[in-house]
Amino acid sequence: MDFDFFRNFSISVDLALEAREIVQGRTGQEIPGVRVDRETYSHASVTIVIIEDKAAESVMGKPVGTYITIEAPEISGRDPKAHHEIGLVVARMLSRLMNLPEKSNILVVGLGNWNATPDALGPKVVSQTMVTRHIFNYAPQELQPGMRSVSAMAPGVLGLTGIETAEVIKGVVEKIKPELVIAIDSLAAKNVARIATTIQIANTGVSPGSGVGNQRMGINAETLGVPVIAIGVPIVNSLPVVSESSLPKGGIPNINKMPDNLKEFLISRLPTGYSNMNLDERQKYLKKMRSKVEQFLETKQLGLIIEQEIIIDKSNI
Repeated sequence: MDFDFFRNFSISVDLALEAREIVQGRTGQEIPGVRVDRETYSHASVTIVIIEDKAAESVMGKPVGTYITIEAPEISGRDPKAHHEIGLVVARMLSRLMNLPEKSNILVVGLGNWNATPDALGPKVVSQTMVTRHIFNYAPQELQPGMRSVSAMAPGVLGLTGIETAEVIKGVVEKIKPELVIAIDSLAAKNVARIATTIQIANTGVSPGSGVGNQRMGINAETLGVPVIAIGVPIVNSLPVVSESSLPKGGIPNINKMPDNLKEFLISRLPTGYSNMNLDERQKYLKKMRSKVEQFLETKQLGLIIEQEIIIDKSNI
């Protein structure tokens, strides 16, 4: 899958690591103004992409800043020790971008729609976040060593509230005056293997809905007036990207490799007696079906939900 494929389908790539892979695949060269560092841990590999200037920002399609990608396939497993060690890596990477005094006030924002599984990561994280700001204000005697003032909110999405998410957050920021906002959001990935196994931490803020082509007002230092760290996990993948591996150029669609939604679309159009065709007849028919499959991909911009293994229309996100 090359640069033109993503441009033609208007597919957004949230992971800076993948954006770099796509651009490099087009040029075959290192990208001027982009620096990459790598670190390896027992249960995770870390890639740090630093976009250093505006020229690189234009090429990458990402704001100037630092993007830390933690790839940890064992996240999807059930090994508590591995999860703990991955958590320590996340904490270490996050601390590199925070650079705050111990008594700073931090606001955690869970972006997304809690009614839509692929968009509910932010609200779910907020529900598991230990908030302490009220303790500092009303019961300081209960504070434990090492506690920070932390508040959290899940502002919902425009379709639920009628209010731009960034406007809701800005109002809260102006009231409680945090030194830092940490925004949690679902991302879209190019590589299906990165779904629910990768974490990106960036000091550039976030554009809600960008992964599914639903651009909204940015949540960043410029709009909020305070530093914003974005933490995201890929939860969705564009159907054209998933299906591209099943559609070799000029070749025959491999039905068995297709997502269920696309498989059902193709099978529903198989002619009567298909099961009785010989191999040559089947291949000839499937070649004719290729154009119809490609038309389906162009007209059905869908998001793949790995967790439930179903396909939903992106307009519901």
